[in-house]
Amino acid sequence: MTRLDGAERRDAPHVAEVDDARNVLAVASVAAARATSSPVHGVPALSALGADLLRRGELDEAEPHLRAAAAAGDRAAVNNLGVLLHQRGRAEDAAACWRSAAVAGSAAAAHALGRYHRERGDESAACYWLRQSAEAGHTLGAYALADLLDHRGEDGAEAWFRAAAEGGHREAAHRVALHLLTDSDRGAQTAEPWFRQAASRGHSGAALHLGVLLEERGDTREAGRWYLIAAGEGEPGAACALGFLLRDAGNEEAAEEWWRRAAREGDGNAANALGALHAERGQRPEAERWYVAALEAGDINGAFNLGLLCAGQGREAQAEQWYRKAAYAGHTEAANALAVLLLQRGDTDGAEPWFSKAAEGGSVDAAFNLGILHSGRGALDEAMRWYRQAAEAGHAEAALQVGGSLLREGDENAAEHVLRRAAEGGSVEGAFRLASLLEHRSAGGPPQEGVPEYERWYADAAGAGHRRAQVRVGLCAAARGDVVEAARWYRTAAEEGSSSGAFNLGLLLVREGAEPEAALWWARAAEAGHGRAALQLALLTARRNELAESRRWCARAVELGPAAVAERAARLSDALHSELSA
Repeated sequence: MTRLDGAERRDAPHVAEVDDARNVLAVASVAAARATSSPVHGVPALSALGADLLRRGELDEAEPHLRAAAAAGDRAAVNNLGVLLHQRGRAEDAAACWRSAAVAGSAAAAHALGRYHRERGDESAACYWLRQSAEAGHTLGAYALADLLDHRGEDGAEAWFRAAAEGGHREAAHRVALHLLTDSDRGAQTAEPWFRQAASRGHSGAALHLGVLLEERGDTREAGRWYLIAAGEGEPGAACALGFLLRDAGNEEAAEEWWRRAAREGDGNAANALGALHAERGQRPEAERWYVAALEAGDINGAFNLGLLCAGQGREAQAEQWYRKAAYAGHTEAANALAVLLLQRGDTDGAEPWFSKAAEGGSVDAAFNLGILHSGRGALDEAMRWYRQAAEAGHAEAALQVGGSLLREGDENAAEHVLRRAAEGGSVEGAFRLASLLEHRSAGGPPQEGVPEYERWYADAAGAGHRRAQVRVGLCAAARGDVVEAARWYRTAAEEGSSSGAFNLGLLLVREGAEPEAALWWARAAEAGHGRAALQLALLTARRNELAESRRWCARAVELGPAAVAERAARLSDALHSELSA
């Protein structure tokens, strides 16, 4: 909107751009004349009266005074006459007035003329007049010039935003902060003071950005204060952010209230949050309503979440519909979810392009899934390409696949590096494989001080339920002589179905004199296919003179192997046969 000459300055004490002392006298003269209904005399007084009437919206009364003062050469009156004509819809006549005043040195008129040219698409002329205004120290001129330069991608925008901000323009301060925020060399630390400056002047968007910076820094208390200020100014994104802050603090009821407020104002993220909240409560119809509201607000996550909701209810056709809607709009995780749905249905050809689309859009899971897809086809080189891409992006299970491939190729150094990434990324199997590799490479070397690294990784995997790791932790404890700890891990593994755990637990129990319990665990192990457990049972029953039972376990051990066990069991069986035949 075009403003009166002098009114653009935030703290301008007068309207017309004339000498301060003359202006004070003119305003006083106008006030006295209006109080006594006397005629106004003098060009400055006419200009001031016209500006006062124009500010009040009394255009018909203002025009003759402004024309009279303008005809006498008062440049402020010429500018303000332009404002009046612009308000009457006579844009070309207004521009003529502004040009005249700008040529005479009116920075406000140059600003208005620059805005006029920009609105009509003449950016070169706009740039010229706005620069005249900005270089004369006009705050709004500096901001408008910066905005134009920024729009055109030209140098100098940030400098003029700074000039306008220093003149009190809050949006300019906000724009300086945004420029700094996108600069990796300067970043958030340099942007924060400018966000503070704009926010302290009532800029709700800057208050929101400041809250985000503070929350990322861990200062949730002050972040919440700025979110609250911005939300109070009608910024729905701040109300939404405040909701997340409250939820994280455990105040779900207050969070829901703020999300509802933001969602009512059209914030799709808040509507999605409400949908998730109701879905967690099992209130699926209400969740669906909010996800639809999010979608209607333009947040494509709403469609993706509707797909997840339908998939969780077994409504695959509807899930596919929502996933497709989100995927076509560029939602990478929806594209991946759609591909998974198609793959589960057996539609490999339909799944592959969606996996590719998602992977190209940056979905790490999709890249990993492409690896699985190509591996299943036997295209191992192509599979490994996708696994590497996912692994480089931090996918722990993809790193496990790459590490396994390197081990098969014999490159233990590279395998260790990749498996370490897998383990550190949370892959339980990755932790076990890394521990196995480290243990293998330490064999024959000097003893390590303290607990070996490989044992720590075994323990991590064991704690996450990895049965083979549990057995290895038990073996490590037994090697240290800690029978109690060894038995604990063997039992844990055995109870989870590990035949090796059951076998080793049986060995410990026999040493402790608990032979009957040992037999139970060996029986469980042998029935699960453990040949050594079957051999131990054969020996145990032979010592008890249960010869037929012993031969039965011998036969089982021969069947299960390995070769050394099978050979020993066969000899025992032959001996038992001879004894039974005697």
